[in-house]
Amino acid sequence: MYRKLLFELGREGRKGHILPRCDVPEKPIGEVIPVQHLRENPADLPQVAENEVVRHYTALSTMNHHVDKSFYPLGSCTMKYNPKINEKLAGIPAFSQLHPDQNLSQVQGALQILYELQEYLKSITGMDAVTLQPAAGSQGELVGLLLMQRYHKAKRENRSIILIPDSAHGTNPASAAISGYKIETLKSNNRGVVDLNDLKAKISRDVAGLMLTNPNTLGIFDHQVKEIKDILESVDALFYMDGANMNALFGIVRPGDMGFDVMHLNLHKSFSTPHGGGGPGSGPVAVNKKLMDYLPRPTVKFDGNKYYFDDMDDQSIGRVHSFFGNFSLLLRAYIYIRMVGAYGFSKISEHAIVNANYLYEKLKNRYRLGFESRTMHEFVLSAEKQKEKGGKAMDIAKRLLDFGIHPPTVYFPIIVKEAMMIEPTETESKEMLDYFADAMIQIDDEINEDAEKLHQAPYTTPVRRLDEVAAARNLNINYFYSNK
Repeated sequence: MYRKLLFELGREGRKGHILPRCDVPEKPIGEVIPVQHLRENPADLPQVAENEVVRHYTALSTMNHHVDKSFYPLGSCTMKYNPKINEKLAGIPAFSQLHPDQNLSQVQGALQILYELQEYLKSITGMDAVTLQPAAGSQGELVGLLLMQRYHKAKRENRSIILIPDSAHGTNPASAAISGYKIETLKSNNRGVVDLNDLKAKISRDVAGLMLTNPNTLGIFDHQVKEIKDILESVDALFYMDGANMNALFGIVRPGDMGFDVMHLNLHKSFSTPHGGGGPGSGPVAVNKKLMDYLPRPTVKFDGNKYYFDDMDDQSIGRVHSFFGNFSLLLRAYIYIRMVGAYGFSKISEHAIVNANYLYEKLKNRYRLGFESRTMHEFVLSAEKQKEKGGKAMDIAKRLLDFGIHPPTVYFPIIVKEAMMIEPTETESKEMLDYFADAMIQIDDEINEDAEKLHQAPYTTPVRRLDEVAAARNLNINYFYSNK
């Protein structure tokens, strides 16, 4: 059913808001905003009552799939449920109304939170220093690569190659290219981990470092980290860990202890902050002693009496954020860490691993496995068998929507044909996992009976099957409406 836009619902004179009384001295608008920047005509905004606004956006929210609504097993993205206490506390006016230019004497509590978050992340990762500045995991990758670049330039070396396994996150090669590096891809062996012979063949003094996602996008932990580290050290190359999958490692192993030199953390994946969706994110970077002098400045320090910004280091790569970082996201991560507690983090990983392997066992006889190796917090199935019967991975993904389930990631990683990358996260119950497994089994039965049924799916969503290829090539998100 077509849902009218707010512009179409609006009528002259309706009002859905009352502005609070101005609490600062009022000035003529021309003194606040230069006259040349003022509108000549009022903005053409919809005029609707409060109940119309609330109903409109509530209805829209139910049309969208989100983790508050149902299961979201989007492999690699870790779409776990975010505790609402995070949002409640982050919305306290003492936090939400802070300004980044306030005098530091007025924001000692906020600085304490940032300082303690740095210390917690150091402890969790086993690293020696942390920057909270990066505004996303992808920017964290970029920062990590710039730190590696600075390390080699300090030694008067201009290295040009980054090695990236074929099972890495897709942002790794993009970040390396933006940093000015050439990328060489490392093959996976038949166990789904780095082929050491391929690594030995490609290592040279021109290699700046290797970016390893561990566990990788197959959900497999690369047990060869010590051997990889030794090969890299033979040419003084650095070892980078994509920390997007840290929720599989909490309390089990720390990247710093494994020999990694630098890593980023996706706070939205492992530390229960919002995903952003184009909005604010956060991707702290942790390093060992080799790289700590090059971290972005400022960092938060504590002299035993007060918290302050330390901006003094000529070796720093400089700021990577206009202020310090996305404070409200960092605050949510801090709250999550404090709520979970020191002994709760191992439970997070244990539950994530158990949930993934439970689904792995329930589905492995219906769908082919990407690799036979035991996985950790996520795993990859192949729909090759189903494709032979007329139902591709994309068809299965579309049909899952009719069960009220967001599809897993499909066709990634590209080293698995008809890949379906499934990550249940630690926040889902056995009952929900059983529901998902039953849906996947029922879909397989439907392919056996009538594969054409899947080609028309989904049937129950607000919008039916879209043409993804046409949408990607002809991106048009504008809707023109005129009330004239």
